[in-house]
Amino acid sequence: MSVAVPLSAEDLASLEAAGLGHIGTKVLAHLAHDRHEIEWRDAKIEKLTFEMAQLKRVKFGKKSEQLDAEQKALFDEAVDADLAALEAQLAELLKAKRKGAEPSGERPKRAALPPHLPRVDRHHEPADTTCPCGCQ
Repeated sequence: MSVAVPLSAEDLASLEAAGLGHIGTKVLAHLAHDRHEIEWRDAKIEKLTFEMAQLKRVKFGKKSEQLDAEQKALFDEAVDADLAALEAQLAELLKAKRKGAEPSGERPKRAALPPHLPRVDRHHEPADTTCPCGCQ
């Protein structure tokens, strides 16, 4: 990597002798402009970094995390309301669970067959009881 050596007035004079003075003048002007631009950007970055540090300190600092009495009261009210709503939902769910666990007192829609009717049990066996792998 080459390091750019700043041109001096003598270097510029030697370029003038060679007929390249206007190019050297443009290069020096361009370098001066670039230096000024870099210094301005560095100052802007430094300013923004400082502002970010201040904003972080304000937002996340120790004092910003503390609740005053009024905010704490509002927070406690919200928590109490949420707890009451959750307890009501839990009570409803437990009631529904108990109701589902109890045997219902409903009777079947049709009556059972009388015991004096004859009962016939029929078992259906498959024609082949061997499986594809060869075992019974």
